[in-house]
Amino acid sequence: MNILRLQAIPALSDNYIWLLADDAGRCVLVDPGEAAPALQALRDQSLDLAAILLTHHHYDHIDGMPQLRAAFPDARVIAGSDPRFGDVDICVGGGDHFEVPGTYFAFDVIAVPGHTLSHQAYLGHGLLFSGDTLFSAGCGRLFEGTPTQMLESLDRLSALPGDTKVCCGHEYTLDNLAFAKTIEPGNASIQRRVDEARRLRDDDQPSLPSLLSAERQYNPFLRIDQPEVVAALGGAGRSRSERFGELRRRKDEFRVSV
Repeated sequence: MNILRLQAIPALSDNYIWLLADDAGRCVLVDPGEAAPALQALRDQSLDLAAILLTHHHYDHIDGMPQLRAAFPDARVIAGSDPRFGDVDICVGGGDHFEVPGTYFAFDVIAVPGHTLSHQAYLGHGLLFSGDTLFSAGCGRLFEGTPTQMLESLDRLSALPGDTKVCCGHEYTLDNLAFAKTIEPGNASIQRRVDEARRLRDDDQPSLPSLLSAERQYNPFLRIDQPEVVAALGGAGRSRSERFGELRRRKDEFRVSV
């Protein structure tokens, strides 16, 4: 049986580069926004880079790719067809299934427009690499897409099995939970997650991955139809998309009290 190891590599100010390695020393990296910490992790663990998966084109998710390709010329870059990704070896799109050549790694591709129009998530081995679409207790800003598109994308992800582990692109958990409290002050699941995330961060550990089943209990962007969330966002007279747009607007304007 092939045993997989998952690691969140801190990068830049609050990014994570995800590393998934097998027991033969092969690995994939997801969203390497910075080369140095990824290269250090690969050297420290004597890993061979088989592929780089890109969820979207923002610099803090792709800028490490050229240096990693230079160090591992046989590694395949796998991404969508958006030219903003740069040089891509294997283009994939929503609904596709692919296997990383020469490895055990296999993923389904889920189109999740909203943060960007060409954003994709990768699902495999019980892991969801969600980029900047789904965060723990939050979701990404709408830089290119509409509230309707992002809501549909999150609905798609929320419908996945509850034991799916959410591997997102940033350490935003505690800030997101502070906002979630303003929407559902009576939701005890939020405080439990705050306590868990704070313990992890105090130990200098990532608050991620999180379980999708847990996210459905405290992430307001996955709870758009819950009565307390509906009431907080203007009541049942608003459509789901209107409520989501209002929720995202409030999050954009939210500042954590120090």
